Amino acid sequence: MSHLKIIAISILFVLSPILAGPQSQPAVQSSPQQKGMMMLTIFLKHDQSKTLDEINQHLKQTGFTEKFPPADAEVVSWYVMMGIGQVVTLRLPADKLRDVNLAIEHGAWGAYRTEFYPTYDYMPVWKASKQGAH
Repeated sequence: MSHLKIIAISILFVLSPILAGPQSQPAVQSSPQQKGMMMLTIFLKHDQSKTLDEINQHLKQTGFTEKFPPADAEVVSWYVMMGIGQVVTLRLPADKLRDVNLAIEHGAWGAYRTEFYPTYDYMPVWKASKQGAH
């Protein structure tokens, strides 16, 4: 895939929620997390000593796109942050955390520096606090 196509797809992905207009949130986001499930946000920070073509070649060689996300991990969001890299939030069974770690270690290392953050959906709490303030 050419560099221009990747940029165009990334821009469309980021803008699609804005262009689609306001929509109701899926029920899964407003309900409590299922027992045994967790969310994890992963920062994939670009190795800026490499060009985008070099990064993509590394990801292709390691089979990253086939390994990530691993089975049972749902992608909640995946954004490109210009100048930083990519930010991915996954929902997964807690016992599959090691699978996510291995997929990153075997595929993304060498293309990205990584950071991991346990995550939870604060939106229902925030909305409830706004309703209670009126």
